[in-house]
Amino acid sequence: MSQDARTPVDFWFDPICPWAWMTSRWIHEVAAQRPIEPRWHVMSLSVLNSDREDLPENYRTLLAEAWGPVRVCIAASEKYGPEVLGRLYTELGTRFHLEQAPRTKETYAAALEAAGLDPALADAADSTEYDDEVRASHKDGIDRVGQEVGTPVISVPGPDGDVAFFGPVVTPAPRGEAAVKLWDGVLLVAGTEGFFELKRTRTRDPIFT
Repeated sequence: MSQDARTPVDFWFDPICPWAWMTSRWIHEVAAQRPIEPRWHVMSLSVLNSDREDLPENYRTLLAEAWGPVRVCIAASEKYGPEVLGRLYTELGTRFHLEQAPRTKETYAAALEAAGLDPALADAADSTEYDDEVRASHKDGIDRVGQEVGTPVISVPGPDGDVAFFGPVVTPAPRGEAAVKLWDGVLLVAGTEGFFELKRTRTRDPIFT
């Protein structure tokens, strides 16, 4: 590997998920300090939960709205290439999670424009044209970890190839040395034969600042 080469790290996200947003900010922090290259992919909480009948009504409403942002992301990826997803996700996430903007076409258009992309792609939010691509991207991520997970999914280098995990789920997003320590920990467990999960109950809401 050349000195300038960066190790790909694949990251599947749903733009509406605050926990995925936390993890994505951590990955950006790691990328500023270690030679990694995040590669962004869409997954969908709407697809993930499509067969569940035990969901409360307010969550069903959220999942119906969640189709819009992932459709917009796929439309942008198809027009410009997947390399635009990182900056579009940043613009969408900033509006959703920091500014508490509504999930509307106006918000999507503003995010697209801020990311240097065609704001007219916001119209994809109301179209089923991209749903097959949403499902395919989602399947690519979820097939690596199984159905008993959510977003985000990350795939990192292991000793015998890439290893995918759900998470890490963390708040607030670690910065500086703390971000690198967590990254090293993820690589450590990825390199441990037969390791599957660590988990505990969340005791705080996402902290965005």
